[in-house]
Amino acid sequence: MSRPTRKIAGAEVSAMGVGAMSFAEFYGPTTEENSWAVLDAAMELGVTHIDTSNVYGMGRSEEAIGAYLRRNGAAREVFHIATKAGISKDAAGNRCFDNSPEHLEAELDRSLSRMGIEAVDLFYVHRREEARPIEEVTATLVALRDKGKIKGFGFSEIAPASLRRAAAVAPVAAVQSEYSLATRAPELGLVQECARQGTALVAFSPLGRAFLTDRPIEAERVPTLAWMKSNPRFLSPNYEANIAATDRFRALAADMGEPAAALAVAWLLAQGSQILPIPGTRSVAHFRECVRGTELALSTEDLARIEEALPVGWAHGDRYSVGQYVGPERYC
Repeated sequence: MSRPTRKIAGAEVSAMGVGAMSFAEFYGPTTEENSWAVLDAAMELGVTHIDTSNVYGMGRSEEAIGAYLRRNGAAREVFHIATKAGISKDAAGNRCFDNSPEHLEAELDRSLSRMGIEAVDLFYVHRREEARPIEEVTATLVALRDKGKIKGFGFSEIAPASLRRAAAVAPVAAVQSEYSLATRAPELGLVQECARQGTALVAFSPLGRAFLTDRPIEAERVPTLAWMKSNPRFLSPNYEANIAATDRFRALAADMGEPAAALAVAWLLAQGSQILPIPGTRSVAHFRECVRGTELALSTEDLARIEEALPVGWAHGDRYSVGQYVGPERYC
């Protein structure tokens, strides 16, 4: 069946993409073969947008994608591939951000080599380097496009004001931001600015890091996951409160006869034609649940029932810890 689409810099892509952070064991152990199975399912189901980064598993996600492309000759023509750069380490080994032309191009070249492709369809600055004007960084991205190494560019986790500044230099294809029923800050300016600029809003963690699914991460697994174990929403008593809150959403999805993940994806797609969710998963069955969300046409009544189950502001705990908030731009 044909699926709804979104536009990124003129390219027509599936309205839902694949978040490939899961290919690098962010949410638990996986194998390259398991990642290929998800990509096989994407090919079968018409999901064409693939999102990765140079830092996902320090290249492991890109390597899995590259191996898949080499094994499947037709895949490169099907997939619209996005990757990112800009996160680095200083001389002491501490995390920092580098948006210099030299760093971005060198990292892009490594990404292209890992994936075995000549150009990437979409290239993001993963995190802004605060001291470097975004206008200067945008000019760097335009130069990379002019060299033929990227077809479009964007930024991850920037504020609406920064998008306006960048777009004044050149059109910005996409902005990536966390957006879901659990994280609705983008509605305070970013959703609107992306619509004004003709910029795709690529929504990562659209399932609220599994809270908005039928199988949320179990409490006993949280301490084994490096990122989750320090995230406020997964710490007690917030974790228990968030499970209780999302039980209402799971009950609603069951009453509607749909997987909770499908309902979460469908809700996001209903928020604007510029919005493109990219759920990540290690499970083909779960991936199919997410794709089901692209097939749902939610009525006004459906949307009201979802809002009643999870009214804006329901989540307990901030979306990031203090350390996790280093890099993303806050604007509200």
